[in-house]
Formats: sequence, C-alpha cells, structure tokens
Amino acid sequence: MSRFSTWMFVCAFTSPAALGAAGAYPDHPIRLIVPYPPGGNIDITARTIAPGMSEALGVQIVVDNRGGAGGTIGSEMAAKAPPDGYTLLMGSTGTLATAQALYPKLQFDPLKDYAYTSLVSSVALVAVTIPSLPARNVKELVALLKARPGRVSMASAGIGTSNHLTGEYFQTVTGTKLVHVPYKGSGPALVDLMGGQVDMMFDQVSSAIGHIQSGKLRAIAVTTLKRPAALPNVPTMNESGLPGFEASTTTGILLPAKTPPDVVKKVYAAVIRTLRMPATREGFSKLGADVIESTPEELDRLMRAENVKWGKVIRDANVKVE
Repeated sequence: MSRFSTWMFVCAFTSPAALGAAGAYPDHPIRLIVPYPPGGNIDITARTIAPGMSEALGVQIVVDNRGGAGGTIGSEMAAKAPPDGYTLLMGSTGTLATAQALYPKLQFDPLKDYAYTSLVSSVALVAVTIPSLPARNVKELVALLKARPGRVSMASAGIGTSNHLTGEYFQTVTGTKLVHVPYKGSGPALVDLMGGQVDMMFDQVSSAIGHIQSGKLRAIAVTTLKRPAALPNVPTMNESGLPGFEASTTTGILLPAKTPPDVVKKVYAAVIRTLRMPATREGFSKLGADVIESTPEELDRLMRAENVKWGKVIRDANVKVE
C-alpha cells in the first residue's frame, strides 16, 4: 500500500460520516480481549484506547481480561471467536511473536489467524529492583549478580512473557544467572516485588512508572535504544555498557481472520481516529508509551520480524513452558 493510498484509505474511513454509514455494524457492545490479568501493560493499553474506540464506533468497548498460559488462552479465544467484528484482540509482541516458539502444540497460528488493523503503541521495558538491592546501575547490577550467581530473584508476568524473555536476553548478554519467579500477570508480580518477595523485574514502563516515581521501585535502565520521555533520567542498556541491547512491547488491534473486510476497515478507521485523539495521546504519554499508527501490512511485517528475533532468544535460553 503506497503512502498516498494509505492516506486516502485512512481519510475515507476516519470521518464520522464513514464510521456511521457502513450498515448495521456495530449495533451492540464490542469485546476487547486482553490475554493477561488486570494491571499489566497490555491491560493498561486496552483501557487507554477503549474510551476513544467507544466514541469512534458508537458502542461500548468492553475490556475482557482472559489471562493464562502466557497470553495464549485469550489469544486463541479471539482467533476462534465468531468473525463478526464483535470480538477484538489487544495483540502484542508478547504473544504474537513468541507463542509459536514456546508452544509447539499451539491450537492457533499467531501470524495467520487474525485480520490486522493498526499498531497502537510501543513501550520500553525497564529493569527495576527493590530499593534495598545494593545496585544502582547496570554495572553494579552485573557485578552483584556475578558475585551472587543464582541468588538474586527475577519476577515476571509468566514463563515466556516479554518480561521473562527480556530477562533471559539480559542474562545471555551479561553472562549472569537470575532465579526466575513467574507470576500470573505483571500486576501480581509487581505486588510481590514491592513487598520484597522478589528482588527485581524487567517490566513495561507503563505499568512500572508509578511505582518508580513513588520510590517503591528503583529504575536501573530502560531496554530501548532511546530514553522514553517519561523516564528521561534513566539510562538505556545501550548507554550502560550493553551495546545494541533492545527490547520493547508493541501492541496492535486484531480480529479473527475471516472477519468481513468492510468490518475490518471500520475497526481500523476507529483505531486510527482514536490514536489521533488528544486524550488518547495524553494518556499514553503519561504511561511512557509512544503512539504508533500503521497500515495492517506494517503491523504484519513487524510481528513477523519480532517472531524471528524472539524465537532465537527462546531457543538459545532453552525456555520451556511447563
């Protein structure tokens, strides 16, 4: 799709008249499945765009948390839902780019079983520790981990999640060893981290930033090549002596693959319109997330590239889902 045709496509379907003229759809509430428990980055992202999507489509968008199995339960539910436009998925690299490598018997294909709309946001992860851990930067953290191999614990939102895999990536790059403690979602992991039950975590900036600002957690470094605006004083891993270290969580809105094209276009138009709303942009800015508009093709290409990258991390670290 050329830039001109993309622009014409967006303009044609983001006007209020177009959004209300495509027949009966939608005429009742739409479910937006979040394949993780409440409180984590993907849940926060869904709840940030839901009001704008409701306004754009003229019906309520109901966020439906369906956590479990590293996000695959909710993702499979969305893939197999009736293709009528009333079930959307808050997709992310955490499931679309890792599920095939983690689950050999996966009952859906993350790259074939969805109709893509647009990217929504990209958010960095940040290495956070309890304040009492004697490490204030990456150099001190690596030294501590090497001095205490297998004695410092790392929480995650579950085996195979972006939190976990970023931690595995970090251990491979630095030659260190952490004790992985998986939880059923980022929210529960953060609760135990702040309670001192575990020592550190690689969490999305969007869900960790409030705890960093309150002083309950210490930010060591962010995982993107550029410092997020929300944490301008926190260095990147790249700046901290780990050249090229990069990891982020990117999200997008998906529907079941056989959803009628006119319905997909209407949802796509609503996503774009929502991402351009000042309230949406302000909401993501406060969370440390970057808003990203894209074509369906761009979302597809990104997820395929991330699938290759994280598949290698999973194999190299011998990550197994129990």
